[in-house]
Amino acid sequence: MLYLLTFLVISRSANIVHRYTTYLEILNKNTLVVTVCLAVFCFEYCKNFNQTFLYICVWLCVYLEIRVMDKPCFKPVLLGITLLAIACMTVIALYGIVFDAGSTHTSLFLYQWPGNKENNTGIVSQKLTCDVKGDGISSYVTNPPDAGQSLKECIDVAMTAIPPSQLSTTPVYLGATAGMRLLMLENQTQAERILAEVTKAIQSYPFDFRGARILTGMEEGAYGWITINYLLEGFIKSGKIQGALDLGGASAQISFTPKDPVKDPGSAFDLQLYGYRYQLYTYSYLCYGKDQALKMLQRLESKGDKDGRSAARPSSVVQHPCYHRNYSLTLKLGELYNSPCVVKPLPFDPALKVTFLGTGDSQLCLSLMKSIINLTDCSFYPDCGFNGVYQPPVNGEFFAFSAYFYTFNFLGLAPRTPLPRVLATIESYCNKTWDTVSHQYPKVKETYLRDYCGSAHYIMTILLKGFKFNDSWDQIYFYKQVRDNDIGWTLGYMLNLTNLISSDRPLVITGVQHSQWAAEVFFIVFVLFLSILILIVLCAWGPKH
Repeated sequence: MLYLLTFLVISRSANIVHRYTTYLEILNKNTLVVTVCLAVFCFEYCKNFNQTFLYICVWLCVYLEIRVMDKPCFKPVLLGITLLAIACMTVIALYGIVFDAGSTHTSLFLYQWPGNKENNTGIVSQKLTCDVKGDGISSYVTNPPDAGQSLKECIDVAMTAIPPSQLSTTPVYLGATAGMRLLMLENQTQAERILAEVTKAIQSYPFDFRGARILTGMEEGAYGWITINYLLEGFIKSGKIQGALDLGGASAQISFTPKDPVKDPGSAFDLQLYGYRYQLYTYSYLCYGKDQALKMLQRLESKGDKDGRSAARPSSVVQHPCYHRNYSLTLKLGELYNSPCVVKPLPFDPALKVTFLGTGDSQLCLSLMKSIINLTDCSFYPDCGFNGVYQPPVNGEFFAFSAYFYTFNFLGLAPRTPLPRVLATIESYCNKTWDTVSHQYPKVKETYLRDYCGSAHYIMTILLKGFKFNDSWDQIYFYKQVRDNDIGWTLGYMLNLTNLISSDRPLVITGVQHSQWAAEVFFIVFVLFLSILILIVLCAWGPKH
């Protein structure tokens, strides 16, 4: 529409001047039209310009304007180019990439923010995501080079979204979480080899690679908390700070600002953001992510005793209350005990097999979930989480994401549902037969469909019994995104490492980019106003022109 309007304005202006006016004369008498056209061009193409080139354009145009004062036909062109260069310097975008190397999969996140923001308080938005094919990088323990190769397809996707002139200045980070933390405990040499291979793969591209490292559990929790409150503008606008609940495959994190000072220094994370100090309580339960918890339940069921020291019988069949009736799963013991989170039985033969036969007993499933976590031993009582961990009473609203969201979204319980309905929905789903759920959800992967019952009961166990949300259930919101940005630790990590969050109070309050459309409309109106103003000045300066 804007292109058509511009064309009509040019055509009508040309007819008004003279039917046979030359092109240069048209330009001379239609400075406003020229600048509008160049403004449109700016939005389409200026993101590809190098910033140094834009500065050169501005000064060159000023110099030429002085030299061609007696050639008025060139004035509109120079004016338009000058405005174009200045405008480009204000809307040019900067980029950053973060790899989330989780326990079950790896994802690439490409972020974008406007350049030339004072004190780097740019508005950061998520431009694209790419899920790396295959499992997490910790699964490449027998072939580390493949971990690096697995990333290349997503890197190629990201390269197409970034202007070539900005590739060398685009920072790239890779953060590994609980899967690699477990591998470091089990085989440090192989974990370091995997990190070396992914580093080598990323360094083969023309980015500003800033390292691959394993995040601590506290960092993962704290950066997730930063992400949520940055996206919700709690730091600088509303002042309302949210807590964060993150459930991955191998770990679970809880992060929030308690009412009283944190009593255990080992779980306190001190931050200064936008001129305010925050003492954050954050703790990461390694081995208590969704997948590892379900694996611990399999081990418990296959042994029939809690310490797991007895040996399984070959080809034994074990009833599993968290699997739907008529569902069966056969595993080798080597697959069941391939994690440091589960204790191997004695004696141990990895070739032995065990078959789990689903019974669809929701209440028994819930009861067994409570047995895989320790809810009694705590020296900090009553300020306790689970497994004897100190935790102050939960405070404020919480956003639950990752596996929390995926499980509750599948069951139709996101973003928020009253507790009685949640319990009834889980009960109903778990008691269905495998034939029923497989026909009801034919497009859902078998592993997901099989585990939703156990995952839901595990979530309810740690939220109600572990984190003590019994009296504040309605304060939990289950979300995957906030304003088109995925919730997770990656954005908070990049904001911290690129200094996009200032420790001082910002001079200009900024938040999430609500609409690219609104920004473009504002820019066009501004350019029109500036063009009219300059046209008036030029007319007053030289009426004969």
